[in-house]
Amino acid sequence: MPPTLASLVQHSALKLTVRAGEDRLDVPVRWAHVSELADPVPYMEGGELLLITALKLDAEDPEAMRRYVRRLVGAGVVGLGFAIGVNYDETPGPLVDACAEEGLPLLEVPRRTPFLAISKAVSAAIAADQYRAVTAGFAAQRELTRHALGTGPEGVLGALAAQVDGWAALYDASGAVVAAAPDWAGRRAARLTAEVERLRERPAPASSVVGGPDHEDRVELHSLGTGRRPRAALAVGTASALGTAERYAVHSAIALLTLTTERSRSLHAAEQRVGTAVLRMLLAGEPDHARAVAGDLYGALLDAPFRMAVAESGTGPAGERLGELAETVESAAARAGEAVLVVPEGERLVVLAADEGAAVAACTAYAAAREAERARPEQGRADETDLVVGLSAPAGPTAASAAYKQAEQALSVARRRGRVFVEHEQLAAGSVLPLLADDAVKAFAGGLLRALHEHDATGRGDLVASLRAWLSRHGQWDAAAADLGVHRHTLRYRMRRVEEILGRSLDDPDVRMELWLALKATATE
Repeated sequence: MPPTLASLVQHSALKLTVRAGEDRLDVPVRWAHVSELADPVPYMEGGELLLITALKLDAEDPEAMRRYVRRLVGAGVVGLGFAIGVNYDETPGPLVDACAEEGLPLLEVPRRTPFLAISKAVSAAIAADQYRAVTAGFAAQRELTRHALGTGPEGVLGALAAQVDGWAALYDASGAVVAAAPDWAGRRAARLTAEVERLRERPAPASSVVGGPDHEDRVELHSLGTGRRPRAALAVGTASALGTAERYAVHSAIALLTLTTERSRSLHAAEQRVGTAVLRMLLAGEPDHARAVAGDLYGALLDAPFRMAVAESGTGPAGERLGELAETVESAAARAGEAVLVVPEGERLVVLAADEGAAVAACTAYAAAREAERARPEQGRADETDLVVGLSAPAGPTAASAAYKQAEQALSVARRRGRVFVEHEQLAAGSVLPLLADDAVKAFAGGLLRALHEHDATGRGDLVASLRAWLSRHGQWDAAAADLGVHRHTLRYRMRRVEEILGRSLDDPDVRMELWLALKATATE
C-alpha cells in the first residue's frame, strides 16, 4: 500500500502535527516536493505533499492564502507541510483557515525535522510498496502458472479472480464465453459480447476498459493470440482500478492464456489434417477406412446423418469471411459438444456437420447475417468475390460424394442468383423456371426462336403465339385452335411452317421440350 498522510503523521521520527483536514489523511501520497514559489502549480502533477516555509508568501493575508490554497487543491496537491521556526514561529491562522475551508490537510513541521527527512520517508515507503507489489506479482505468476499446468484455463481464471478480488472470463474467437470464475461471473461476462466483438476487429494485441464509477464494476478486456486476428479474449472485472500487484497478475494471465490458445491452435491444425484425410476417404467412397481414421475424434459424426457445406470466397477482405465462418462453426460445435469437420481448400471451405446440430445452425445464421448485410442499400451491388455457401441434404458416409455434389450445385445456384446461401433441398422444392434467368439460357432461347420472331415481324402469321398455345395444350389441335380463335387446319398449317423454318420435327419430344423452355426463358425478359 502506498504511503498516506496518516502514515506520515504516525511516523515517530517526523513529529508532524495536523492543523487542518484531519478527515482526509487517508489519501495516498505520490511524492513530497519542496517549493517556495508563490505559484508552484505549473510544476505539480497531482498527488504531492507540498512542503513550504512561506519564504515568498504573505501567510498573514487571508485573501492571498485562500487564492494560494485554492490553486493547490485544483492542481491535485493532497497535503501541505508548513515548517515553523524558519519564517514563522507558528503556523499562521489565515493559512490554517484557508486549508480548513478547502479541505486540504495541513501538517505542521517542527524546526528540528528537515524537509529532507520527510522526502526520504515518502520515498522509502513508495519503494517498499513497489517491492511488495513486485513480490506479490511474482507470487501470483507462480500461482497462475501452477494452475495453467494443472487445471488449464479454468484454473487460471479462478486464480486470477482471487488475485484481483473480482472476476475473470475467457471468450473464444466468436466472442462467446468459454469459462468464467467465479461461476456467477458468466452472466456478467455474457453481457459484454458486443464489446468483445469490437475488440476483435482491432489488430492484436488490443485492450479496452468498460464501465467505471457509474457501473456495477470496471472491466478490462484484452485480446489473446499472436496473429493479426485475436484467437480469444480475456475480461477482468474489479470494483476499482487495478494496483501494481494486480496488474502483474493480469499480465501473467494474458501470457499464460495466450500460450494455451496457441497450443490449442497447434492441436487444432493437427486435427484439421486428420479431418482432411477423413473427408478425402469419404469422397473416394471408402467410408470404412474413413471411420477407422476418424476414431474418437470424428467417429460420432459418421454415425448419424450429416450435412455437407461448401463455402467459397475470393481473396482480400472478402476472403476473410471463410476464416470467420470456420471460427463460427467450430465455436458453436464446441459449445454444444458436437464433432465438426472443417477443411480449407484454397478459396473454399468444406464443412461436414451433424444434421440439425448447432454447427449447421451457426453456418445458416452466419450466412443469413451476411445476406442481410449485403441487402442494405448502402452496400450497393454485391461483390462477385463475396462469400457464397451451398448446403447439401442430409446424408450418410456412403453418400458423402453425392452430398458434396449437392453442396456444389447449391453453391453454383447461389452464385448465379447473387445469393449468399442456398440449400440443395430448396432447389428440389422449388421450380426450374428461375434457373432460366441465366444469361446463357436466354441467349440460347433467343437464338432458337429468332427465325420465328423474324417471320412474325413481317406480318405473315403468328407462329410464336401458335407454337406456345399448341405446346401448352400438349399438341391437342382442337383445344389449341380454340385458344387462338382459329380453325384447326390453320393451326396445322402454322405448325408445319414452324417445322420448315426451324428445320426440326415437332414429333420429337426433345424438340418440344427445348422450344417450351425457350418460350419460358424469353417470357421472363
